[in-house]
Amino acid sequence: MDSISFENFTCPIPISKNDKVVIGHGSGGTLSHNLIKTVFYQHFDNPILAEGNDFAELPASSKRVVTATDGHVVDPIFFPGGDIGRLAIAGTVNDISMSGAIPRYVTVSFIIEEGFSMQELMQIAHSMQECAREAGVQIVAGDTKVVEKGKADKVFIATAGIGFIEKDFLINGRQAKDGDVVILSGTMGDHGIAVLAARNELGFTTKLESDVAPMNDLIQSALEAAPNMHVMRDPTRGGVATTLNEIALQSHVNIVLEEELLPVNRQVRAACDILGFDPLYVANEGKVIFISPENESQGVLKALQAHKYGKNAAIIGRVEKPTNTPMVLMRTKIGGTRIVDMLSGAMLPRIC
Repeated sequence: MDSISFENFTCPIPISKNDKVVIGHGSGGTLSHNLIKTVFYQHFDNPILAEGNDFAELPASSKRVVTATDGHVVDPIFFPGGDIGRLAIAGTVNDISMSGAIPRYVTVSFIIEEGFSMQELMQIAHSMQECAREAGVQIVAGDTKVVEKGKADKVFIATAGIGFIEKDFLINGRQAKDGDVVILSGTMGDHGIAVLAARNELGFTTKLESDVAPMNDLIQSALEAAPNMHVMRDPTRGGVATTLNEIALQSHVNIVLEEELLPVNRQVRAACDILGFDPLYVANEGKVIFISPENESQGVLKALQAHKYGKNAAIIGRVEKPTNTPMVLMRTKIGGTRIVDMLSGAMLPRIC
């Protein structure tokens, strides 16, 4: 949180939940120290962060290092099943984990609008630490800026993470092979529809919650069953369809889905039918696409279904050699085949 030593720092002006963020909280002076000590340091405290530097010096390692960074601008910032804080940590943890790496450290940057509720900021910080604890990562450094009222929308969070690949994995979007099996760890579109419901834009009530969660433990379970895993990817913005198109292009393959095998929550299906959406294109924040060799696929499926975040995992398709241009195809329930294109724009604004 900027270059700050907390060892001898005391808060001259106590912060309460009823206070508001003011422009001075981003000044780098006493108010900044006060904000960071009272809100962020209270939740993120660990020996590395306590060093108070602009950087975090991490323990030396001979392992392969993986890093990822992301920005989070969800609207609303609190939604069923999570908030922008949980989203920020889980998103970065998941990005690192897709390589087979074990995430260890996260840095965060807050851009806060003047007048933002201190109570809500504390709630977000608490949520971030709870998610970090679940994922087994430490929040070790960061930065805070406050902008004038009207120059942002409540709070934006940027994150970066570091993890280490401890085994001889080669997992990326270029590794899908002819004959591989495509597995999805659960139902599609839960996050996008939950956020839409939180905006009161569905026209009906729903108990659906976002699937936002750190996937690293689930992924390690899958990798134990499939040490030769080829591709892992989290289908966030653009959904499963867009993510699979990206993989097809990277690996120069066709990916053929089976419509009747696609897992979709009943409430998501109903909302999509009413709004004219396709669940294949709705965002997820707690799902993983696995592409594994066929001989390891059943082991992966069994491992996923035994995990709390993979109970609804399903095999949804296969990888084939392209006849011409790499693409994603779907065999429909009525026996036809259609092209599943990449999403060209955004169906829903600010959902992750």
